Amino acid sequence: MQFAVKRDVLLKSLNFVQGVVEKKNTLPILSNVLLQLKEKKLSIVATDLDIIFYDEINDVKIIKEGSTTTSAAILYDILRKISSNSELNFELKSENKLRLQSQNSDFNLLCLPTDNFPTFADEFESKEISLNGSRFLKLLNKTKISISNDDTRHYLNGIFLHLTEAHGRNFLTGVATDSHRLSSSSLEIENTNDFNSLILPRKTVYQLCSLLAENSENLTMETSDSKIKFTLGSMKLISKVIDGKFPDYKKVVPTDNNKTLVVSSKDFINSIERVASVSLDRKEGVKLLINKDNVQLSVNSANSGDGNEKIQAEFSSENLNISFNSKYLIDIASEVEDKNLKMSLKDSTSPVLIEDTSDKNSYYVIMPMKI
Repeated sequence: MQFAVKRDVLLKSLNFVQGVVEKKNTLPILSNVLLQLKEKKLSIVATDLDIIFYDEINDVKIIKEGSTTTSAAILYDILRKISSNSELNFELKSENKLRLQSQNSDFNLLCLPTDNFPTFADEFESKEISLNGSRFLKLLNKTKISISNDDTRHYLNGIFLHLTEAHGRNFLTGVATDSHRLSSSSLEIENTNDFNSLILPRKTVYQLCSLLAENSENLTMETSDSKIKFTLGSMKLISKVIDGKFPDYKKVVPTDNNKTLVVSSKDFINSIERVASVSLDRKEGVKLLINKDNVQLSVNSANSGDGNEKIQAEFSSENLNISFNSKYLIDIASEVEDKNLKMSLKDSTSPVLIEDTSDKNSYYVIMPMKI
C-alpha cells in the first residue's frame, strides 16, 4: 500500500482514535489503528472491543491499495510534531514495516498484519433517529456529571437514554445518577416509535462528546439489542450498551419541596470555590445557612482551618441549615444556563431539586450531607 495525505486531515481523525484505543492492552493489536485503502478512500478504524470508531478520508492520493495496522499512540505523537499542512507519504515496505516521510523527516513504523484485527458485524435493524448534534451534546454534558464510578453497580456507570412524553410531545431523555446526585435532560424528537431504552457507557459518552464538540453536523442514531451506532458526517461510533436495568429514578425526584431559594449561579459557584479552598480533600462539605435574603456558606476543616462567606439570595421560608458535597454543587451549578439558580428544598435531610429557568427540559437532584 502507498498513499499521500495532508497531516491536518489525518491528525484530526487520529485525535479521536486516542480516546478509544486503550494504552495498556493485553492484546497488542488493540493498541493499533487500522489504515485501509480501497475504493478511493482511506478508512481509519480503532477499537477496544467495546467501542469501534470509524472514519473515512476522501481527500487522499492513493498510489497503491492495501491495509495495515500500526501503533495509534506513536503515529499520533509523530503527526502532532510535524508542522501543520505538511504532506505525509506512507508506504508499506513489508508486512511489519510502514514508512512515513514528510519534508526532512523519515520514519519506519512497526506494523501488525490486519488478519489479527477484530472484525465486526454491522447489523442494525432499527430505523435511524436523527438528532440535532449540538442539542444532543448539551444533553450529554448536563447528565454526564452524575455518572457513577461504582463498579459494583455497573448499571449506573452510564447515561440512561429513554423516551418520555410531556404535554403531548415526545422527548429523548438522558438520566444519570451515582445515588448522591441525579441529572436529567431531554430533547424533543419526532420519529420515536422504534427506540428501546438503553444505558450508554461512560467511555462512549465522553467519546461522543469530543466528536460532537468538533462537528456540528446532524447526528443519526441506530440501535440493536446490545449495540448502538452514531453516525456523524464521515465518522461512525459503534458501542456496546450496558447490560442491566436502570433504577426507577422518578421515585427520588422530589415533588413537594415548597421552600424556594434563588441565588446568582455565578456568585454561588465562586463563593463555594473560595470557602472550599481551606479543605484539602474537598470531602468536608460546605454548610449553607439560608436566610430570607442571604446565604452564609462555610467550610470547616479539622486539618486546615475554616472559610466563611455571605452572598445575597432570596428564600421563601424561615432559616434553614443544610450541607452538601461542594464538588457536586459546583458541577451542577456550572451546567445551569440561567444567571440564577433555583433550589427547591424541604428540610436539611431530604433531596433537593435544582432547576434551570432557561432550560425547562433539564433538572438536577442532590442529596444533602450529614455533617
